[in-house]
Amino acid sequence: MFVSASSRCFEDKSFPEACQLLVDVGFDKIELWMDENSDHIKPSEVAAAPDRFYLKYREVTRMTPVGLCLENSPTLEVFEGLCRFAKMLKVTQITLPAAPIGTPFNEEIDRLRSRLAAANSSGIRLSLKTKTGFLTEDPQTAVELCQAVPGLGVTYDPSYFICSRFANQSHDQIFQYVYHTHLRDTLPSELQVAVGLGEIDYSRIIGQLRRYNYARALSVEILPALLKDNDRALELRKIRMLLETLL
Repeated sequence: MFVSASSRCFEDKSFPEACQLLVDVGFDKIELWMDENSDHIKPSEVAAAPDRFYLKYREVTRMTPVGLCLENSPTLEVFEGLCRFAKMLKVTQITLPAAPIGTPFNEEIDRLRSRLAAANSSGIRLSLKTKTGFLTEDPQTAVELCQAVPGLGVTYDPSYFICSRFANQSHDQIFQYVYHTHLRDTLPSELQVAVGLGEIDYSRIIGQLRRYNYARALSVEILPALLKDNDRALELRKIRMLLETLL
């Protein structure tokens, strides 16, 4: 396992600025966060010209890319373009959002099968982020989606389980399907708190992942909108050092 950070930690900055700021706090591996409604990185623009964005990335930073994370569900055409871009970067992990709560299960299965087929053709792992408001907010439903679409995994974000109606339920069944992680500190009443003040048991998470031979990223995802008055650079340094100590 190794520690990385999502460019979402600086979603309010340009992508080049985000890369430099992450380097400044000691990260050397990065997950590229993309949102069609943000000026950070628009997936449609990357997919339309993957060669051009690849060259731009190489000019911007020497950080090692470990994955792509999409805030919105892209069309199949855009997703195929992103797979081409990921292959250029030698990235083997893409995270998608699951469908919103209320979406028919079979409809979601059909969507995921088409995306997985595109990912497989490029040698890329595809995972769904566990998040409140989406089908993956329930850990058992997340597992059932993976079972219904063999080869699909999850991007495990424990904050959304702790800060939800599933807080008192075990979600250990999800660990065998984990392809990627998003980490921050959390309380049952607050999705994000200062590192060390929450209830995320990083040591236990790492232990559970090791049981299934997980050897990929522990990706820090600090949400700028929830930082309050906390110093972002300090919080990122603290969580990086904590995770590296546990490894």
